[in-house]
Amino acid sequence: MRKKLIAGNWKMNKTINEALLFVNQLIPLVKDTDAEVVICPTSLCLSDVARAVTNTNIKIGAQNMYYKESGAFTGEISPRSLTEIGIEYVILGHSERRQYFKESNDDVNKKVISALNIGLMPILCVGETLEERASGKAFDIINKQMSECLQGIESLRLDGLVIAYEPIWAIGTGKTATKEDANEIIAYIRKLISEKLGGSIAENIRILYGGSVKSSNIKELMEMSDIDGALVGGASLDSVEFSEIVKY
Repeated sequence: MRKKLIAGNWKMNKTINEALLFVNQLIPLVKDTDAEVVICPTSLCLSDVARAVTNTNIKIGAQNMYYKESGAFTGEISPRSLTEIGIEYVILGHSERRQYFKESNDDVNKKVISALNIGLMPILCVGETLEERASGKAFDIINKQMSECLQGIESLRLDGLVIAYEPIWAIGTGKTATKEDANEIIAYIRKLISEKLGGSIAENIRILYGGSVKSSNIKELMEMSDIDGALVGGASLDSVEFSEIVKY
């Protein structure tokens, strides 16, 4: 049985003080939840927030990292620096990284391999645009992203790999894919994993849905057969709302 995972992606929001206030409010609200809880603050907040949630059931993820262990890469974050401060997850290939910072599937692939090699659990994001969906290309786009982003990982330890299906047209727009549409794509992703990595791995890998997730729609999404959790954006910035999502 795959344990549900609810991850909050804060994006470029909250100062260190705001982040600490948030987690101190969140800790008692989610202490008895059955789901795995992950929050992903900005890079400047990671160390402070990681210390603040010590000995709680909340885990911390980064929003990005570079694939090199060290070097002359100004402004980047190394995977080793993340593990050193207790970070367990890292979001990779988010549509905003692809759109605004021109990350390619090859870039994401290098990051996935680097994360797995050092023991970080990647949350690999895939998803189609509204135009791609309207033209019937959604499955082709997902297939290409999965194939290229997971190239060469067969020999690595994969029990920490997480996939997040985020239809780009539903991120921050208030639009949400129907539960049936989301489940259909996620079931397809699981089929692709089975073909590439084997049925046992596909059965155990958690696949999340992301795209305007909130407390009012989380329950119906989680009732679907192949949806194992959610990657939550704007709704993760409010401690009470996020706790309601976690406790759906």
